[in-house]
Amino acid sequence: MNFNSISRLNGEIILPGDKSISHRSVMFSSISNGKNYIKNFLMGQDCLSTIDCFRKMGVNIDIWKNKDVIVNGVGLRGLKKPDNVLDVGNSGTTIRLIMGILSGQNFKSTLVGDESISKRPMKRVTEPLKEMGAKIDGLENGNFAPITIEGGNLKGINYKMPIASAQVKSAIILASLYSNSSSKIIEKSKSRNHTEIMLKSFGADINVDGLEIDVNPVDSLYPQEIYVPGDISSAAFFIAGASIIKGSEVLIKNVGLNPTRTGILDVLKDMGGNFEILNKEVICGEEIGDILVKYSNLNGVTIYGDLIPKLIDEIPIIAVMATQAEGQTIIKDAKELKVKESNRIKSVVENLKKMGADIEELEDGMVINGPTKLKGANIESFNDHRIAMAFSIASLISYGNTYIKNFNCVNISFPSFCDILKRISY
Repeated sequence: MNFNSISRLNGEIILPGDKSISHRSVMFSSISNGKNYIKNFLMGQDCLSTIDCFRKMGVNIDIWKNKDVIVNGVGLRGLKKPDNVLDVGNSGTTIRLIMGILSGQNFKSTLVGDESISKRPMKRVTEPLKEMGAKIDGLENGNFAPITIEGGNLKGINYKMPIASAQVKSAIILASLYSNSSSKIIEKSKSRNHTEIMLKSFGADINVDGLEIDVNPVDSLYPQEIYVPGDISSAAFFIAGASIIKGSEVLIKNVGLNPTRTGILDVLKDMGGNFEILNKEVICGEEIGDILVKYSNLNGVTIYGDLIPKLIDEIPIIAVMATQAEGQTIIKDAKELKVKESNRIKSVVENLKKMGADIEELEDGMVINGPTKLKGANIESFNDHRIAMAFSIASLISYGNTYIKNFNCVNISFPSFCDILKRISY
């Protein structure tokens, strides 16, 4: 797809639902006892893969007006053995979280995905689940899909996580619902906590004390009405665009402001960004508000340590922002970027170099010197939705035409991205 520079971004937008919360809403509703109503569900390809997997296990799921979902839960132990493999498509959240649920079932099932999923490491999930008693097999001793799981007879676990990962943590929490004793999970640093918040609303026995999470097995989960807030990871592209395009002012409404997800706002504040949070409230245990962003002169910052898990998905667009900031921006402690939909360190550095940015690749991040006037280029998306959207924003401040290969991958998380971008571009 072709992109060109614009004068400014201006307008008010409402985003589709948060991807992480949408996945969890369907999963937890499916194993609850009764009818669940989910509003503002994200109809991206990843979340639809989650729906498809649970339909294949006998869960009745209806979609209304392309934004609301009704899930008739079958209970913790009511899932049925699928007739075929469970295809998660491109969704790392689906495959890793569903492994926790499948570990507690009394049948054998196999998980497959696309080429990207087949390259993403799974041992970080399969090892603790095996320790709990699940029988799991896969390529390279369970490190890569296809993954076959035979569940049942799980025991509690005391597990100190070697990496900060909400997906790994969530898989263990879900398996712990089926175990014969309590589990304790100790996080390396705080990762997104949507699983803990939502499962508690369903009636799960979960207690969080700092980095320690205690989970007790339960007999059942209770059905819920769930509102999915706008996805801050999707908002990030418009936050960045408004911050670096002169004359811009964008109001983004009903955005999830969970403190484990707002690292991009912390970084923007440190960079001298001009934004404010309006109309804050709490819905279904999640903080929500409107974000008003205006253009500002940014300065370079260093991003590292415990901040990384709070913005891991936003680093590609933060790197684009950094090309327009005065001084040096350093991003480190972000090795996890290498095992996303693409190697996002390499993807960002290669593409920004094509556009004339002063950027250096590090083993665990990158160094960016700015500000730099970017130029149009032929960009490789690597079939990674966040790379595609980040470089569409970069193109808006570049001189000349930018072509982004395989741009359709944005449908994985944000099918309406282009429509919204066109509506507020001038």
